[in-house]
Parts: sequence; structure tokens; C-alpha cells
Amino acid sequence: MQLELRHLEAVCRIAEAGSLGRAAARLGVSQPALSAQLRRIERAAGGELFVRGRHGVEPTPLGEFVLSRARRVLGEMDALAAGARAAAPHPTLRLGCILLVLMDRLIGRLEEELAGLEVEIGIEHSVTTLSRMLGAGQYDAIVYGEVGDHEVPLPEGVAARTLVPKEPFCVRMSAAHPLAGRERIDLAELAGETWMTMVEDDDGGPEALVGACRKAGFTPTLRYRIADRKMHYDLIAAGRAISVSQPTAPPAEGTVLRPLTGDPLTGRIRLAWNRTAVSGRRAAHLYRAAGLAYLDNVPNNAFHRTWWEARPELHPVLERPGPG
Repeated sequence: MQLELRHLEAVCRIAEAGSLGRAAARLGVSQPALSAQLRRIERAAGGELFVRGRHGVEPTPLGEFVLSRARRVLGEMDALAAGARAAAPHPTLRLGCILLVLMDRLIGRLEEELAGLEVEIGIEHSVTTLSRMLGAGQYDAIVYGEVGDHEVPLPEGVAARTLVPKEPFCVRMSAAHPLAGRERIDLAELAGETWMTMVEDDDGGPEALVGACRKAGFTPTLRYRIADRKMHYDLIAAGRAISVSQPTAPPAEGTVLRPLTGDPLTGRIRLAWNRTAVSGRRAAHLYRAAGLAYLDNVPNNAFHRTWWEARPELHPVLERPGPG
């Protein structure tokens, strides 16, 4: 078997994730399939590339050698794609996003801000994938989230701007839950609950949730990982799980959203764009459209509207871009 680009990317993702499970989720494959692929790659490379260490899988000396070459090759391919994109601009603006609440309003806001420009929007479940696709020229800009102290690494040639520097996550639970009548809930009161696993596992969210729960005195039980919103909400309404949620999320029948005392989990929303594909003025329009889309959802929950209005320093600056 000859090594291909997809094999090099798999090796890099395993090294970055530190485990086959997390790498498989980021690559969109099953863990057994990735394990089998790694065995084939190791046979082609002539030896073991990773061993289990104290903190997950770690590269062997051969693995370090392959990784250094793989990163160089993938970097050259990304540069080739970006250069081709710059030499022959695509007439459509390609925007990649994760499943943020503001997406519900963003399309309409983009039509207002970028009237006459065709915009293609792709949804990904991995910010790592978004960043890589941006660097490779497959997206011109991305909107993504970061949780806690996590910072998404961005490729060269990319500019970024924070849209919302801080928002406190809340909890969604069944309307029949014993705590549903409370205005605010202590995280420690949710020990023993079954939690819906976050769809994105590389934005710092899972680590932040586990860390916050451990500070509250328990380790959360993570069971379901469902991207479909209706199924997600139906499981919660049935009392089978609770979940972390953005505070701007809309109501869902049979469920309630409640803030957590002390804001133990917070995130931020960012916009990044490829400088060769998006002008400064167009980036400003994108920022304004995303900011307005976020503000459209602030009134969804009275508790967040009160929290948000008390913190004007967090509000996005939404002046209309000038000419040029």
C-alpha cells in the first residue's frame, strides 16, 4: 500500500487528538475503522507510529519522523489550494460553521449585508475540520465557538475577530424535572444526571464540562451524542438526559432552559477568514451579519437578556462598513 494524503491527515489528527477515539470523531469515522487504517499505515511506514502513554497515544521516534514529513506535505497542499483559490477566485462566498444558535438567523442577515452575493454555507461538527478547510481554501470564512480556555489553532494567512467574547452556558432539562421550577440551578445539584454529549468534541467543550462538574464534586455521565435538534430535544423532554446549551437557544416543547449559578461554563464565538479570498470590507459585513444574528436570539430567554444587557462591554461593535 502507498501512503496517500488521507493517510497523512489521519496520522496528524491522531497526534493532535491524543487518542484514537477523539481522532476518529474529528475525521468522521468509527474508532475501529481508524484503528484498522492506522495498522495499514504502520505496515506501509515500516513500524509502529504510536504507543500508549500516560496521557493517551504518543508518537514513537518513527512516528515523529512521519509526522514531521506529513505536516510539511499537508502544508504544501494547503498552500497549493489557497494559491489556486487566489489566482482564480470563486464567484461564491463559501462560509463554514458549526451548529451555533445564530445560524438560524445568519442566512437572512447575510442576504441583507451582502446583497447580490451568492453565499454557500456548510455545517461541520468539528472546528478542527473547519480550520483545516479554511486553510485549504475550501471555505473562505468560518464562524465557530471556543469553550473555556481552549483556543482553536488557525492556519497561516487567516485573520480572526471575536464576535462574542463571553456567553454563559445554561442547562436544558425536561419541563417535568424536579429542578425545572427553579430560576437558577447549582451545577452540583445535577450530579447523577445523564448528560447529552456535546456534538463538537474539539472546541474545548467536553473537557470544560467534565472539569466544571469535577469542581462541583462529581463526574458527569455522558451518554448520547446527537446532532439532530428534534431528536436531541425529544430525548430531553422525555427525561432521558439533560444537556449544556447556549443561552440564546430557542424554547423547545417539553423542555426548559435554566442558567447555572456562578456561570461555571462559558464560551465565545469567533469569525475567521482567508485574507486572499475575503477583503477587509467583506469581512466587516460578515462580522456585522453574524453579530446581528446573535442579537436576534438574545431575547429568546429572559435570564440571558438580563445578563447580556448588564454587560455592554461584551456586545459586538456593529457599525456599518464604509466604502472601499
